[in-house]
Amino acid sequence: MDTTLQRALAGTGHLLFDGGMGTMLQARGLAAGELPELLCLTHPEQITAIHQAYVQAGSDVITTNTFGANRLKLAGRAQVRDVFRAAVACACQSGARLVAADIGPIGALLRPLGTLSFDEAYDLFAEQARAAQDAGADLFIIETMTDLLEIKAAVLACREQTDLPIFATMTFEADGRTFLGTPPEVAAVTLDALGVDALGINCSQGPAELRPLARRMLAVTEKPVIVQANAGLPHVEDGCTVFDIEPAAYAQAVAGMVEDGVGILGGCCGTDPRHVERMAELLRDHAPAPRTIEAALTVTSAQRLVSLPCDASRIAVIGERINPTGKRLLKEALRSGDYDYVVSQGIAQQEEGADILDVNVGLPDIDEVTAIQIAGERLSGAVTLPLQFDSTVPAALEAAVRRYAGKPIINSVNGKREVLDEILPIAARYGANVIGLTLDEEGIPTTAEGRFAIAERIVHAAAEHGIPATRILIDCLAMTASTDQRQAGETLRAIRMVKRRLGVKCTLGVSNISFGLPQRPLLNSTYLAAAFGAGLDAPILNPGSERYMDVVRSYRVLNGEDSGAAGYIERYATWRDPYTTGAPGAVPVPAAPDAGSTGASRSAAAGAPVADGARAAGSEKGTRGPSSGGTWQAGAAGPSRPGDDHGIENFVLTGRKGEAARATRELLSTVDPLELIDGHIIPALDEVGARFDRGTLFLPQLMASAEAARASFDVIKEHMPASDGLSKGTICVATVKGDIHDIGKNIVKMLLDNYGYHVIDLGRDVDPHVVLKTVQERHIRLVGLSALMTTTVANMAQTIELLHREAPGTLVMVGGAVLTPEYAQQIGADFYAKDAAESARIAARVFG
Repeated sequence: MDTTLQRALAGTGHLLFDGGMGTMLQARGLAAGELPELLCLTHPEQITAIHQAYVQAGSDVITTNTFGANRLKLAGRAQVRDVFRAAVACACQSGARLVAADIGPIGALLRPLGTLSFDEAYDLFAEQARAAQDAGADLFIIETMTDLLEIKAAVLACREQTDLPIFATMTFEADGRTFLGTPPEVAAVTLDALGVDALGINCSQGPAELRPLARRMLAVTEKPVIVQANAGLPHVEDGCTVFDIEPAAYAQAVAGMVEDGVGILGGCCGTDPRHVERMAELLRDHAPAPRTIEAALTVTSAQRLVSLPCDASRIAVIGERINPTGKRLLKEALRSGDYDYVVSQGIAQQEEGADILDVNVGLPDIDEVTAIQIAGERLSGAVTLPLQFDSTVPAALEAAVRRYAGKPIINSVNGKREVLDEILPIAARYGANVIGLTLDEEGIPTTAEGRFAIAERIVHAAAEHGIPATRILIDCLAMTASTDQRQAGETLRAIRMVKRRLGVKCTLGVSNISFGLPQRPLLNSTYLAAAFGAGLDAPILNPGSERYMDVVRSYRVLNGEDSGAAGYIERYATWRDPYTTGAPGAVPVPAAPDAGSTGASRSAAAGAPVADGARAAGSEKGTRGPSSGGTWQAGAAGPSRPGDDHGIENFVLTGRKGEAARATRELLSTVDPLELIDGHIIPALDEVGARFDRGTLFLPQLMASAEAARASFDVIKEHMPASDGLSKGTICVATVKGDIHDIGKNIVKMLLDNYGYHVIDLGRDVDPHVVLKTVQERHIRLVGLSALMTTTVANMAQTIELLHREAPGTLVMVGGAVLTPEYAQQIGADFYAKDAAESARIAARVFG
């Protein structure tokens, strides 16, 4: 390995990439609409000259001109292997010290938002990876990614198909998240776990704006962090897109990131050799400062990070309800393929206070390998909580973990050698956390010492596979107190031993302690408190139990996790203790349940809880959410709105299209279709938009809600005469001439379609006169234009000018990565859509 690269990966030296390719091609007169990657074949001397300019400016690494060189984007105009061979040759001929094979986004949405499967994405990236290595590249730079699942597919393809170092970067919006809602911490933790050699940020914004995002990454990973910022914001000068940060100011802003610990630098849109030359001066004779991070067990979804620091007391609740054992309705749902019901259980537990969801779909008469993938995909599109995949089938665990957008937990291994050999390689390969059960071929030891010995064996076996203690949770197994009361104490003693001597986190399925005894929730919650005192970190429980969650919230005050007891005070300031004689809402203790630990809801009127134990663990009936006076429908994910007896607004809010359609059919027997739309569906969509703006749900959940609304619209259409069309208006969308990127436009199209608009999609690379012809023939009032490439914004301006001149009643909204509100105004657009949700709001204003 090159010594400069070796030092950079070790954190003892800097590495400098080049700057923007599009900027330089535009300066050389790149024709809009020409695939830049094909220039490696048709005009290699131009590409080599650009590379040479960066080498002369001081770049250690030259990035190949292959950003969009995948089979999908090339569309038969060239072969992937030929483009990579030519591109690497251009870079090598420039005198580059190191050549980085550039891999950008595929240009199509992965499921559940799109139709592209993870395996299809992997195959596209694998073809690029093999071509790059065969061509002689030194490393990979996977860049400008917004989808955590897509970048995972790219990383795995590069790692499994080659032996080259992998640098991986994502691009973030002004709100600090990617287009699909991933924050910097989640990106860093997940990519680190996948085994990339360096990770970071590219494109997005200027260096000053990216500095706080880079800091957030530096706080959670020891891997080298790379930042390649834009040269500020774009604007138009003489028909060309230019950026507003000059080299000196750019380098000054970058200097702050270097002080923070960023070790690898480069430039993106708008940067050129002058910017690189300034950065080279900045890094000369400078070495990155040593840095350390807070060790923690971390679990991620695409949108959320759960962190349990090694040196602090913090707890995470793992929701247990997605497990068919003892649950008739869940068994029926899995057998019939009703994943809406599975999703409803996840949504409910999220709203009840779970931090992680356990996902077990194991039934002897279904294909568990397929079922767990579907469940994981559907849940990932509906909830933001990280997932814990629970199965005894190694193939099912690998299928789920491999295709999961995040860093999950595997539940579980145990002390049996066969199980360790099967499951630990899966956890190691995908960077997953793993639960270790303290049982082996001899069963469950009756003493704490016996369980500790198995835990120690598991930790040592994990270390042999490269799995550190920070990715292990030990379950010391709660035994039934009714058969041997001494076991309750042995489990707690085992937890203390494991925590003290092995330094790993502990989890525990609590409810087994009370099996066969009356008032199980009382015993369960008491034992949970005792387990917390012993050091339990991640209880597996039903968050619908008020008793459980009262203990959880109380303990978070006592361990300092609930700062200033703010959450506790908000929850309990008006709470009345049901054990106080004569307290409003106090009720007689009910008969003992038949099993388990599901709590009952609070009284809506008095705010006092009904005595726990009204329902059993594993009960199919719903429980109330944590902050509302509403009552859960069976399997519902939230309290119904007043007058929303069928839960349709809730089903739209939570993206459950099957249940939304069924509820719509029921309501149509008593409610006028237009009243159903205006009084139920539209208010729900308005609330979805508000939550999206607040950052409490993200694009996957937004799209799921829109699909649920579409399911309701489709049912309503079936019940209305053909003449009573439900279309709220016709909108034309297109990616402008010369631009082949249409992923953002496709999302807008899907969202508007699901909101009830008729959308005409003209595709990508659309000539202005084609847009005009469509507008005139179809009498269209609103047009949406998208552009991603800096070289094609001039064509967007031309299209807007043509529409305003020839179709003066037509309004134009624009969006895309290179646009800003000021830029949109400058090119004559009527509206700027910062995201898909904004496009729906614009449409509502236009059509009323």
